[in-house]
Amino acid sequence: MSRAPRADAARRSWGDDDSATPILHVDMDAFFASVELLEHPELAGRPVIVGGRDGRGVVSAASYEAREFGVTSAMPMNEAMRRCPQAVVLPVRHDVYSAVSRRVMGIFAEVTPVVERVSVDEAFLDVSGARRRMGPPVAIGRWIRSEVRRRVGVPASVGIASTKFVAKLASAHAKPDGLLLIPATATQDFLNVLPVGALWGVGEKSAQALARWGITDVRQLAATDVRRLERILGPAAARHLHDLSHGIDPRPVQPEREEKSVGTETTFFEYVTDRNHARRVLLDQTHQCAARLRAGRVRGRVVVLKARGADFVTVTRSRTLGAPTDLARDLFAVVESLFAALPTPGGGFRLLGVRVEGLSRGDDGVQLLLDEDPRRGAPERAADAVRQRWGGGALTPASLLSPPEPSAQPPERGRPT
Repeated sequence: MSRAPRADAARRSWGDDDSATPILHVDMDAFFASVELLEHPELAGRPVIVGGRDGRGVVSAASYEAREFGVTSAMPMNEAMRRCPQAVVLPVRHDVYSAVSRRVMGIFAEVTPVVERVSVDEAFLDVSGARRRMGPPVAIGRWIRSEVRRRVGVPASVGIASTKFVAKLASAHAKPDGLLLIPATATQDFLNVLPVGALWGVGEKSAQALARWGITDVRQLAATDVRRLERILGPAAARHLHDLSHGIDPRPVQPEREEKSVGTETTFFEYVTDRNHARRVLLDQTHQCAARLRAGRVRGRVVVLKARGADFVTVTRSRTLGAPTDLARDLFAVVESLFAALPTPGGGFRLLGVRVEGLSRGDDGVQLLLDEDPRRGAPERAADAVRQRWGGGALTPASLLSPPEPSAQPPERGRPT
């Protein structure tokens, strides 16, 4: 779910003409928490956090009740518990969420083959070819929400618009558990009521820079000459935001292709400037990737680090290993090296991600190194077995343990690493 600013004025009917709005953005509401509530209905209405227990690691998801206390994904668990000490904390179970996600994506595939899966809990659909069979986009959106709720049991919000960008904004303003149509002719009116922070690429630093020039909402941004914006934000960001402020987004929906990689990424609303925090996020992501590789009985040879700054510039760095692996210790050695060579962008990191490519199966005749010790992977595989039996929070890397509060930290002891 996007945590970008919203506007109450945008949560209204903008008309019912969906003749030129073939793009749907479907976003599951608080997905990990919603899936957990399927097995724990007694927790409905209570703040629920999915993440590491005992202050370990980072928040993977938070229910709407927890978000009211300021809890957000990728937040350190100790900070989340300070904000919402009464929250119920449940361990992360990626295998369960992936299984539920496949069922949801299967429903989307019944509508159209033109489905672009963005993450485990959201996707874009181009329903142009489904109109004759299933009706107009609004009818299709209602059918999707109904079927996901009936068959899977979790809520979904749907945004309908003429472009991907506006459809995603619409789904964010439809939450929780709603549907919002933005007719093509109402696109500019809808955008005009939003704060500039709702646009992709406007973080805290960019919003402050724009505010110094008296630009606080999209209406003002859209009316500003692009040359003036270039002086404020730089050429690339200025052109990007100027287009978005007018609803210009030519990107088509890209159907999902055969998975040839395993990865995960996190978008931060409060940009990360602390490199130690960023490193912890990357370590957590690396362990997620490694666990998925082992669960799928595959290994990867190419390690990719993805980073996006507050200026919306995305950088990827990769390195090829001498032999494929499914161990976090091998993968993170590369991730850490790539990250060490990557400077912190001005304003901090907006997104961080880890991906493993060049996948091969264990029975594909992979050549092992002559000096490879088969016991190297035993600790991580043993940890897999413990988590499978006792839950995802039963074990965690020591580096993901949150340090104690400064007031409680003995002076002679150092911070865990």
